[in-house]
Parts: sequence; C-alpha cells; structure tokens
Amino acid sequence: MSLALCFLSSHSYGQTAPSYQDQEKLHDIAKAISSQRIEQDIRTLVGFGTRHTLSDTNSTSQGIGAARRWIKSEFDAISKACGNCLDVYYQSETISGETRIPNPSEVVSVIAIQRGSHDPDRYVMMSGDIDSRVSDVMDTTSISPGANDNASGIAGTLEAARVLSQYQFSGSIVYAALAGEEQGLFGGKILAQQAQKDGWRIKAVLNNDMIGNIEGINGVINNTTARIFAEGTRQTETPEEARTRRFTGGEVDSPSRNLARYIDWMADRYIPNLDTMVIYRLDRFGRGGHHRPFNDLGYPGVRIMETNENYQRQHQDLRTENGIEYGDTIEGVNFDYAAKLTSLNAVSLAGMAWAPSPPANVQIQGAVQPSTTLNWDALDPAQNPQLKGYKIYWRYTDAPQWQFSRYVGNVDKYTLENVVIDNYFFGVASVSKDGAESPVVFPGAAGAFGE
Repeated sequence: MSLALCFLSSHSYGQTAPSYQDQEKLHDIAKAISSQRIEQDIRTLVGFGTRHTLSDTNSTSQGIGAARRWIKSEFDAISKACGNCLDVYYQSETISGETRIPNPSEVVSVIAIQRGSHDPDRYVMMSGDIDSRVSDVMDTTSISPGANDNASGIAGTLEAARVLSQYQFSGSIVYAALAGEEQGLFGGKILAQQAQKDGWRIKAVLNNDMIGNIEGINGVINNTTARIFAEGTRQTETPEEARTRRFTGGEVDSPSRNLARYIDWMADRYIPNLDTMVIYRLDRFGRGGHHRPFNDLGYPGVRIMETNENYQRQHQDLRTENGIEYGDTIEGVNFDYAAKLTSLNAVSLAGMAWAPSPPANVQIQGAVQPSTTLNWDALDPAQNPQLKGYKIYWRYTDAPQWQFSRYVGNVDKYTLENVVIDNYFFGVASVSKDGAESPVVFPGAAGAFGE
C-alpha cells in the first residue's frame, strides 16, 4: 500500500460526507423575494429626509417619527394580508445621560412577531436599523438618506415578513426594525433585555446592516459574495466554563459560529451565485451592530452584510469634493443584491423555524477510548411534533465547515465507533420528518443554544 493510500485510509475510515434532504419550500421562498418591492421600500425610507434617532417625531413626512409610523403601517398591512398572523407593536424606552443621547429622548423600535404553532417561545429573528446619520453623529436635521445604511436592512426585513407570513412555522419568527443604532445600539439593547426578562428562547439573531452595496472603496465590484460576522467565545462565559473550554475546545464553535455555518450552508444550497464568507470576529474593526446586544446576553447572533464597503457612502454629509460624491444615496444601492441577501435571511429563518429546536445539554465522552459517545436531552414531542431524530456532525479541528455526518435516529445517545475524540470537533443537530435541520450544537457550555 502506498503512503498516500495509507494516509487516506487512516483519515477517512468510516467517514460519511454530510447528507442533506433538499427542501423545495425553501427554493420557493428564495424565489419569492422581490427586488422591486425592496427598491420601493428603500425609496420610501430615503424620502423621510433624515431618520436620525433625535430628529423630528411629529412631522407626517419627515424624520424618525414619520419613518417608524410608516414601518408599522407596512407590518400592519402584511399582518392583515395573512389573517392577522403578526403581532405588531412599538417598543420604546426613554434614554438620557448618554454621550450621543444627552437629553431624555424616546428610542422607539417597531417589532412584528409571527407566532409559532407548536413552540411559540422559541424565536429566530431578523433585524435592520431604522436610523440614519451624516458626518456629525449629533446632526439631527441635515438630509441623511441612509439608503444602504440602513434602509436596505429595513427593506429586507419587511420583504422577508411579506414572504414568510404566507407560511406557518413551528417556532416563532421576529421581524425587528430597531432604532438608536447610530447613537449606541439602544434599540437592540432594549429588545434583548426585554426578551431576557420575558424568557424568550432566542436561537438566532440575523442582524442585517448594509446589504445593498456592491461597489467597494477598494475598486472591487462584486454581487456574488457576502459576509457573516460571528463572535467566538461567549461574552457570558464563566471562569469555570473557560477552564473546561481550554481542555475540550469550543473557541470556534460558539452558537453564533455554528449559526453562521448554518447560514453559509443555506447560501450554498438555496441562493444561486452567492458565496458567503464566515468571519471569525464580532464585527468589523472598531465598529458595531445591533447583533451585539444579543451576544452580550449570551444569545446566538450574527451580522449579515455586503463584502465590499464604500466608506464614501457611509456616515457622510452630502457633498462633492475633488470630483468624489459623498453620501449614502439611493444610487449606491443594488436592489437585486439586496434581494439576494434578503433571500438568504428568509430561507435561513424558515429552515430554523420549521426544524425542531436545537438539541440541549449536548455532552461528549471518549477520553482514552477508540470511539466517541455523544448524548443530549430528548426534545419535548409536544413542542416538536415534527421531530424525526438527530444527526451527529464532525470535522477536523482546523476545518471551517462540518465535513462528516451520520443520522442516528430518535435517540438521546450514540457512539461513533472508531472515531477518536481527540482528532475532531463534534456536534448534534435535530432533524424534522421532512428533513429540515437545526443548527449544529457543539458539546458543553461553549456551544449551547440554550434550553
């Protein structure tokens, strides 16, 4: 036997490449997203002049107040079209004494919830930011179109709600238009804290912040890639959990990272001509987004956005200097690209909401053994009547995506014979009767998606 064959045999014995049952409904959802409707919504949002968090709240046509009332009216219309399937409401809190909100000001977001049929307390979420800004973050009156940052994210969230509201899901889906992002992520903080107080079992937050630009400051024009930012070690990790992780791994298998891997696979399977780049970082250098308040409380959350940013179109006064046009105007948005990333969100939300809940309390054993055993808590059949069983995934420790899988049936424990625990990372996903899968859950506290 050659050395090459010996290497292959020792590394591939008993391995099975990941299998997956295609979901025709997800192809239908991806195709139903309309770039024309997204364009209409972005144009409407740009028409409010400025959406600065501290701008006019009384005008019927200009400022943040008019913008949020229009967003709510759109969610209300979507709900009416689906037989009042959405619970639509304002969520607000008065903020003061902050660097960017020095005086008492009401930060008002618009929330729409599509309740799940069997597990309504399990949530997946898509969010965008209402507010816009110019060069001076405290300038509340200058024209600030915010076409890409972040009318594109709001338009995508509205469009996802239009399409997904035509279906019924086991788990709940939240569509969130969050305020106060540019002033300090306040809309996200308010929602995350209230969700924690109310006991929401949040399994995924998909924050969409700038999903419409394809012309980068670096000269690259590209409508076929997108970025998914996902933090590693949980912010809420305890010292004891950190000690365990040191010996068992998990630095690259937080629930946010495995959520990102799930979305990456959805792009490969359902979104033509889109390659997503999972970035092992909370966000871009020195910058932030509305997924962070959820990450701060331990919830899985990622940022989905364009690959090539144009800083001349971000946080800029409208002007022309040295032949360069500055400002976040409608001309900088590619509506087909925004629709493509909206489709990615929609199929990811639907896939998770149709799937059973991610397995809880996943544990692993196998030290000084020739095999690896995983066990987990069986899901409640009342909340997960669609459950068929579970699938174990594993990969080499330096591989970015899951490489091998085995469906193991409706059990709560399984041993992988002749698969040595030291050589791989492992995880477990739940599988529905029609093949919808949850994100993969890495064993222990480092990878847990919660109960």
